[in-house]
Amino acid sequence: EELGREDIERHQAEASSEERSFLGTRPAACAPWPRSELERRPETGDRSLGSLLAVDGAAPETINGRMAMVGFLWAFAAEKMTGLTVMEQLFNPSTFGILWFAAVVQLFTVVSIVPFIKGESTDARRCGPFNAKAERWNGRLAMIGFVALVIDEMIRQTPLFH
Repeated sequence: EELGREDIERHQAEASSEERSFLGTRPAACAPWPRSELERRPETGDRSLGSLLAVDGAAPETINGRMAMVGFLWAFAAEKMTGLTVMEQLFNPSTFGILWFAAVVQLFTVVSIVPFIKGESTDARRCGPFNAKAERWNGRLAMIGFVALVIDEMIRQTPLFH
């Protein structure tokens, strides 16, 4: 699904919140941050790595959501297989968890940024029930779930899925 500048401007005109920054303020004309939606989107704004990875850029929520989804599923599977908590999986020398974590983070970061550098919209991909909005909400829920899992295991000192 292609989103053009006109589509984004029309959406901004219909929803007054869209012309504001993510902090809820109207951006100043020459201020680099906070930026309006039109400037933040990869298909109409700056496609440099600095812009994409900025706090209000296109990449952080996408990357963090994908990492949380993978992390939550892997924590579940690894806890069932090994009986170790998430922290034990990461820092136990026999599991190489921190090395796997570093490799997966690099892989998902690169794979997530490439479409944005090419100018693809954050809302462009759609395949049946799988779409960008569903991915964002699943990622947000996975982030909350993963943090809750880690906090629970730190308090109880035992794996949740053992």
